[in-house]
Amino acid sequence: MKIGYYAFFTAVIGLGILLLATLVPVPGNYEVKIVQSGSMEPAIQTGSVVIVRPTDDYAVDDVITYGPDTADQVPTTHRIIDMQTDGGETTYTTKGDANDSPDPRAVTEREIVGKVLLSIPYLGFVLDFARQPMGFALLVGLPAAIVIIDELVVIYQEVKGKRREEDPTPTSPDEESGPAPTSSDDSGTVDKDGTGEGAGPVESEKNKEK
Repeated sequence: MKIGYYAFFTAVIGLGILLLATLVPVPGNYEVKIVQSGSMEPAIQTGSVVIVRPTDDYAVDDVITYGPDTADQVPTTHRIIDMQTDGGETTYTTKGDANDSPDPRAVTEREIVGKVLLSIPYLGFVLDFARQPMGFALLVGLPAAIVIIDELVVIYQEVKGKRREEDPTPTSPDEESGPAPTSSDDSGTVDKDGTGEGAGPVESEKNKEK
């Protein structure tokens, strides 16, 4: 049960981090991009997530991501098949593995976002859905709320248990004093003259002699 819980918790945290990484650069100058076409199949599947990082030395056969990433434009992830240097500036000819011809224009080094270091198949579909309000609520918001509520319940139970240990319920005064003493029978009591209160008059020895 605990293993499943921690796996679920880790998945939610990981998804949130990856979602954030698609919006802002990760420390270390890493970026996370979603591949939205099949031009690099079978090496990189449609819907994959690629992790890219800039480098000072790009070479033929490197897979790079280049181009702007805006609401209207999507960056391209293709392989370098040739490179040219003219006037001290290097340009790169790129091509998708699944395409028959190279890309129509060369790519300058300024346009390159980075070199692809890792690709994770199909995770991009999940992240793309999580970007939508409904997807974010279902994939991130709801699981996070469940985890937080569960942790609060655990903390409450622990605090309640400690209070019970530190402040045990006191016993009632009746239980501490024990049973009340029973009264003696009135008929067995003796007055100061030595006669019982419940007995009739006692005839003295003098009266008997008379």
